[in-house]
Amino acid sequence: MTAPIFSTLGCRLNAYETEAMKELAAGAGLEGAVVVNTCAVTAEAVRKAKQEIRKLARENPGAAVIVTGCAAQTEPETFAAMAEVTRVIGNTEKMQAETWNTLRAPDLIGATEKIMVDDIMSVQETAGHLIDGFGRHRAYVQVQNGCDHRCTFCIIPYGRGNSRSVPAGVVVDQIKRLVDKGFAEVVLTGVDLTSWGADLPATPRLGDLVMRILRLVPDLARLRISSIDSIEADPALMGAIATESRLMPHLHLSLQAGDDMILKRMKRRHLRDDAIAFCQEARRLRPDMIFGADIIAGFPTETEAMFENSLKLVTDCDLTFLHVFPYSARKGTPAARMPAVKGPVVKERAARLRAQGDAALNRHLAAQIGKSHRILMEGPRLGRTEQFTEVAFSTDQPEGQIVTAEITGTNGKTLIV
Repeated sequence: MTAPIFSTLGCRLNAYETEAMKELAAGAGLEGAVVVNTCAVTAEAVRKAKQEIRKLARENPGAAVIVTGCAAQTEPETFAAMAEVTRVIGNTEKMQAETWNTLRAPDLIGATEKIMVDDIMSVQETAGHLIDGFGRHRAYVQVQNGCDHRCTFCIIPYGRGNSRSVPAGVVVDQIKRLVDKGFAEVVLTGVDLTSWGADLPATPRLGDLVMRILRLVPDLARLRISSIDSIEADPALMGAIATESRLMPHLHLSLQAGDDMILKRMKRRHLRDDAIAFCQEARRLRPDMIFGADIIAGFPTETEAMFENSLKLVTDCDLTFLHVFPYSARKGTPAARMPAVKGPVVKERAARLRAQGDAALNRHLAAQIGKSHRILMEGPRLGRTEQFTEVAFSTDQPEGQIVTAEITGTNGKTLIV
């Protein structure tokens, strides 16, 4: 028999949890199965999950197909109805050793009960202690899971549950072990990272965690934060941005739109001016700070004038890396009941946003020519700057090490040394 085949769709947190599932499956002695860890962020993500399941089932005839992740949590019946699927397990169940002991059972394929999905809203703890990060040269560490907010377009809280945090001591110990293993960079990940600590004693904030990590792990060369909600950035986090050179000058912001009426209909907690003010202040504190952002094109009721405000946000916030999402209605969310923008219009607006993002990236790349950067090598000829910009080398470099090099050019997507 062979080891299970794992396929991961969606976010870094899913990738982190896949690594934990590999360990749990190995501990249970599971063999010859296919495990698909799904994403539910858009209808397209669910479609891709079904496509991946059918593909892997064709390539592995006779293998048990286990489906988990956010799409499995939010619509288990959809996947249980697929002939290829053997078992559907929830986001809580997938992180429990007893689940994998059950999945190892000889009668797995013939089982009549296909769904093992409980109420995610009842979950009180994270499983962040299960593995010491993942990644070859940059370690991703889960410090938070779930979300207490209810943005009108988002299904993720129903796949991840309410917000819960990994205690700071557990995080610090994990990062110490990663540094001892040779990792030069650690990335803190979560579903709603800036809500970290709200459920812990004394309700610490994300900035407190960042400062504690940097203080207690002095040998950590680089600490990076994944996506944050800028309106929830706390004073300690802003202080870290201003004073801690080991905190990387790159933030990915959950902005979603640049028009106040659309932001209100999305049930976001910030307005357009809040986003601009945050970017200006962060860059005042750290002049080399650059920003990525998530922006949705074609949200229900969005007029051309409203969309123009989102388009202008790229310049007003001086964004560099844009993640553009054509609006996708998710059944069960309030936005799905709002008047929709026509599909071709959504597609055209998404294309215009991406073009604006490409132009912003090109401006950033061109501005780096002639500058010296410290680059973490992810492969023999590929690395990333402190600002998370890709750099291509013409000669081999030591993988996992931070090298200093002068940028000589750009190919429109990456910097060149």
